[in-house]
Parts: sequence; C-alpha cells; structure tokens
Amino acid sequence: MADRNMRYARRSKVAGVCLALLVATGLFTPGTATISDPQEPVRSFYGVLLGTMRDGRTLGESGRYARLAPAVDRTFDIPTMTRLAIGPAWGTLSPAQQQQLLAAFAHYIAATYADRFDSYSGEELQVTGERPNGTEVMVQTKIAKSNGEATRLDYLMRQDQGSWRISDVYLDGTISQLAVHRSEFHSILQREGVDGLVTALNRKVDLLQSVARSS
Repeated sequence: MADRNMRYARRSKVAGVCLALLVATGLFTPGTATISDPQEPVRSFYGVLLGTMRDGRTLGESGRYARLAPAVDRTFDIPTMTRLAIGPAWGTLSPAQQQQLLAAFAHYIAATYADRFDSYSGEELQVTGERPNGTEVMVQTKIAKSNGEATRLDYLMRQDQGSWRISDVYLDGTISQLAVHRSEFHSILQREGVDGLVTALNRKVDLLQSVARSS
C-alpha cells in the first residue's frame, strides 16, 4: 500500500510539473476549452436563425429582428467589422460618431438577416468545415434549399477576449461583405459625412422592413 501511494504521489508530481510547463510555454491557458472550436458560434447563430425562420410568418419583420439582434451582438465582432468597413476615416471620428456607426451597423446586419431569412421551407443550415486563415479561421457553411439549390457562406472568425466571433462574411466563399461595405461607405462618407452614412444605413433598414411588410 505504501509503495502504491508513493508511485501515485510521483505521478501526481510529474503531472503537476508538465502542466506548469504547458502554462509557461503558452500551450495551455485557463479557458482554452471555451475558445477551441471556432465553428460553435456559427452553429449557435444558425440555431437561432433556423428557429426564427420557422416562426418567421408569425413573428413578422420586427419580431424576427428582435430575436436575431441579441444573437448578432453575441456572434459578430461589430466593433472590428465597423472599423474595417469605415477604413482610415475611422480614426478621425469622435467617440460619439463611432458609437452612432456601431449601433447603425449592428442594426443593419440584424435587419438584413431578419429580411433574407423570413420563413422556412425545408432549408438546412449546415456547417461543413473550416480552414486556417493566418491567425484567424474560415468557417465554411452551406444553406441548402429543399429543391437541392445551395448557397455557400463562409465566416471569418477571430478571437476576441477569449471567444471566437465573426469578423467578415464571404458569399460563395470569395465575395467579402466587408469589402462591399467599404466601397459603399467610402463614397457616402465622401459626399455626406458620418451623419449621412448613419442615415443611409437606417434608410436601408427601413427599406428592408417596408419591403417585408408589403410581401
């Protein structure tokens, strides 16, 4: 019994030393399990999105938006996305202007999903894999309709305070939505300034909602 206890003590000591070395070399950090799977936030978001689609007719545009907005805030890195979409002009804006744009952009993303995914007709939202992209990860997904048609959406994931969050969306795996926004936003900023861009984003949301109400 004494010999077995001594062997157990030696194994525990070795395990403790190994763990200390892993922490020291950065191979293990507390909370690693919470950030190890970049696919999980996309799966979670798709779960909310699918449920919203199934209840879409009952919820209406405002109800779908109300359900999706918190999921967008949790899943999308709105500050990074807004800053990249604005480009170099971001650094010249006041904190109040930056907050205006952050709120308007988050509102626009949630409203866009609420409009485009308004009902359910047997669609499947599938996470199909991932691939490294420098320090980030590209999570690959497919939206399959019941008739066999499929749309590819890839999500660029970056770590933000211990969590993976979406920092860009790629249509067909190639078309960066941030690049599209950057082009649009730049021309509006040049013509109308920050207030004009906030108004334009809100106008797009109002247009999405009016189209949804009339359909």
